[in-house]
Amino acid sequence: MATALITHDDCLEHLTPRGHPERVARLEVVLKALAGKDLNRFKAPLAEDEDLLRVHPRAHLDRIATAEPGALDADTFMSEGSHRAALRAAGANVMAVDMVMAGDVANAFAAVRPPGHHAEREKPMGFCLFGNVAIAAKRLLDHHGLSRVAIVDFDVHHGNGTQDLLWDEARVLFASTHEMPLYPGSGAITERGAHGNILNAPLKAGTDGPAFRKVMEREVLPALEKFEPEFLLISAGFDAHAADPLAGLNLTEADFAWVTHALCDLADKHCGGRVVSTLEGGYDLDALAASAAAHVDVLMERGQ
Repeated sequence: MATALITHDDCLEHLTPRGHPERVARLEVVLKALAGKDLNRFKAPLAEDEDLLRVHPRAHLDRIATAEPGALDADTFMSEGSHRAALRAAGANVMAVDMVMAGDVANAFAAVRPPGHHAEREKPMGFCLFGNVAIAAKRLLDHHGLSRVAIVDFDVHHGNGTQDLLWDEARVLFASTHEMPLYPGSGAITERGAHGNILNAPLKAGTDGPAFRKVMEREVLPALEKFEPEFLLISAGFDAHAADPLAGLNLTEADFAWVTHALCDLADKHCGGRVVSTLEGGYDLDALAASAAAHVDVLMERGQ
């Protein structure tokens, strides 16, 4: 088996205003960095309403489908191509988990935009329209019949949307490392979920790689071990990189490779190696490209 790369040109048609950090070039540099790698490449389908409705109400789907080009809030924008791009981003995650569950590939990376981890049940925000990784988790639970799915989010911003969408879902463990205080202001350690299924591990500005690794080893990985997931999803945001302009953590490509190895070790032990990762943040183009490549290199190595 091998690693799948799932993307679609429609994700390049989600246009944001000049100077906006979540721009087309983000996906372009990631795809360029992955261009020469021996990946199984697939075009993302459009997500079906059945999958979206597992986490969002019909009113939210209708709002995104009918939104005029312009601002949904101070950070989140719609263009003519945004709805279709968001459907591809969610659809890529559904395709990825389906392929891994079928044994067609060992693991997968969804190189998509807009990202998803800030989208709440009825509220697009933080550049995000649909909760891509939460949609994938519910697909695994309700379509594939799994009992325990874990999500690890190492984006520098707290995944408030994923937390909101899965707050009441006892079958999912959501674990997040993130800088705090920082947008969106959530992610305190006291936010535990309705069933103790949320683990937030906030990091102070200036946290470097060794300190990040200690938090993963002391808090996140033991929680995952205890949960014994059957499938592991990763919200792979690379904006915790030291070069990123939107935050203040000091990770490097080596740290993203390390955490990917650590998560794959756990997946090998509990999940039969089943891992799907999806692109979230990362706003320095060079750092994003190098970090995404380091992350996918590990997935490829582990998927052989």
